[in-house]
Amino acid sequence: MAELLNKTEFAHLEDGRVYRVSRNAWSRSLEPSCFAKIVTGVVLIAVLVYFLFPIYWLIISSTKTNADLGDSNGLWFAHNAAAENYQKLMGTTNGHFWRWVANSVLYSTAAGAIGTLVSVMAGYGMAKFKFFGRNVLQLVVMAGLLLPIALLTIPLYIVMHSLGLTDTIWSIILPSCVSPFGVFLGRMYAQTSVPDELLEAARIDGAGESRIFFTMVLRLLAPAMVTIFLFIFVATWNNFLLPLMMVTNNEQLKPVTLGLYGMMSYFSPTYGAVLQGALFGVLPLMALFLFLQRYWQSGLAAGSVKG
Repeated sequence: MAELLNKTEFAHLEDGRVYRVSRNAWSRSLEPSCFAKIVTGVVLIAVLVYFLFPIYWLIISSTKTNADLGDSNGLWFAHNAAAENYQKLMGTTNGHFWRWVANSVLYSTAAGAIGTLVSVMAGYGMAKFKFFGRNVLQLVVMAGLLLPIALLTIPLYIVMHSLGLTDTIWSIILPSCVSPFGVFLGRMYAQTSVPDELLEAARIDGAGESRIFFTMVLRLLAPAMVTIFLFIFVATWNNFLLPLMMVTNNEQLKPVTLGLYGMMSYFSPTYGAVLQGALFGVLPLMALFLFLQRYWQSGLAAGSVKG
């Protein structure tokens, strides 16, 4: 009887009266309508085309010459000049292109790892510790979300120049480690995912704050850490103005974004080679997103539901 009731019917109270409702009918009432499913499918397909079309066009255009880019069908291949464009890519960059890609990987990975740790430490501290000025500090972090990075580039250059760090890797990594959004996300996730009872039990057992954070809290904050790492990684990879200001005299320290800009500054650039370099430059980002996709999705939902 209990099994039958669990599968087919259930009861609930409303206005003091008991109703018996079929579970199958209740499930059907919660399903979206056929029209809603069709509209959702059409919108998702349109969004998919919107995001994948630039990549498709980039692949097509990277195999064309300058003449083909203007004369041929923009949505299909012409004469295959991929090998020629690659040779021009290497020749135009003096063989430094893959060095620039490696620099971007280094800068983005280092900034993402350091910035993620700093962000979750700051967010955890603001979420779980009561101290004087905590609310003011949270407002300052929120205000930092409103400041564009371009506004801070010149002050950062002055600071790095006074410290003698310009034309070094630290002039790009250190400013990129600070992420107000990462601190905000870390605080929101720590509030909902780190129970106070767990922290109190660990303290009663004699664990110090450092041990609690590095052995317990970091595991609970793993989804948020992946999301913060991705945001910092992408922001550092796509940053153009900061490397342009910081790296002026050392060709080998350029990231790929700055290197591609240098290729476009020539009098008569080979656009197919530049587009091929842009394609190679975006592949690491695509691979990283695909690899960390499921962790990123769970991290984006951090703090959305309070349980």
